[in-house]
Amino acid sequence: MSRFLDADVPFESSYLVSRPVKRAAIVAFSSNSSLCGAFNTNIIRQLVQVVNKYKNLGAEDVQVYPVGRKVEEAVKRLGYKKLGSYQSIADKPSYEAAYQLASKLMEDFVANEIDKVELIYYHFKSSGVQTLVREPFLPIDLSQMTVKNDDNKDGIIKDYIVEPSVQELMTVLIPKVLYFKLYTVSLDSHASEHAARVISMQTATENADELCQDLTIQYNKSRQQAITNELLDIIGGSM
Repeated sequence: MSRFLDADVPFESSYLVSRPVKRAAIVAFSSNSSLCGAFNTNIIRQLVQVVNKYKNLGAEDVQVYPVGRKVEEAVKRLGYKKLGSYQSIADKPSYEAAYQLASKLMEDFVANEIDKVELIYYHFKSSGVQTLVREPFLPIDLSQMTVKNDDNKDGIIKDYIVEPSVQELMTVLIPKVLYFKLYTVSLDSHASEHAARVISMQTATENADELCQDLTIQYNKSRQQAITNELLDIIGGSM
């Protein structure tokens, strides 16, 4: 699909329409539990920054869809406008749940009830690297979906024959892309959460081992000092 879009084939879609932002929606992904380092703290901090960006719209026109108990608690505490509860997605990501949330956002966007949707989540790169991401969900930015290669470089001629029509094809494909995008983000966040938890527990274990070593050394020093004092008392008494 990226190469198809890169061919500059004209088509129209309600999900591509960019308009002045009067109402914004933010979908923030966190975990349901703690013990995962700064994972939730960074998500909440980023959420606060994004909400502050839209503060000129008014509190009622900035909607937050919290995915995860930690961010949901933060939204309530901060007094933001919360729509729905999606803790099940954070606990066990599923395509069905992502489909329902994406459908809700898409319907509101097409109905002009919201003008922009942003996502805040952690992108899983490896077990040791997770990147905090803030990106638009709606309207779709086609420039981020195209392939950054020239025809001469990749050797592919971008001349597509589409049946029944480009418009009908994209009418079907674009919603599916949005559904899978949200599902992929939920999986990304879930994997990043567990990776962050593993790193946090490894760090805690290393700190505990280091503390045990320090306490053992301190105990041995105290014991040695006590033995030395007793020997000095014995020697002093015998004299």
